[in-house]
Amino acid sequence: MENKNDFFVPINEVAKELGLPAHTLRYWEKQFAGAIRPVTGAGNRRYYRRETIEKLRSIKSLLYDKGMTIAGVKKVLHNGTFDTEANVTKTPVNAGKKETNITPQNNDDIDIAINLLKQAKMLLE
Repeated sequence: MENKNDFFVPINEVAKELGLPAHTLRYWEKQFAGAIRPVTGAGNRRYYRRETIEKLRSIKSLLYDKGMTIAGVKKVLHNGTFDTEANVTKTPVNAGKKETNITPQNNDDIDIAINLLKQAKMLLE
């Protein structure tokens, strides 16, 4: 049989494991009440099951790594797509876009562009 500590982990150890302050975990309990339910022991100490810790890890990833809001994570939890959303890798905003460098053929092109911009500015004023 497994050790008792494998089943229930105190909030301070979970906080260390996830790199979060304990008050953040308590806040998430309120925000994601249906998903995060720690067991309370003597003196109202919170103990988390391993599956709850994994859920907290996924919530942290969605919030911090993927930039979702709390409302967005609630929506994902409500829709039942939590597991798939938590496992999708974050794609950068500019992914797939090539950086283009505009290089004029000669200085005359720059002069022409500057003159056109000056004329446009005068028309707008």
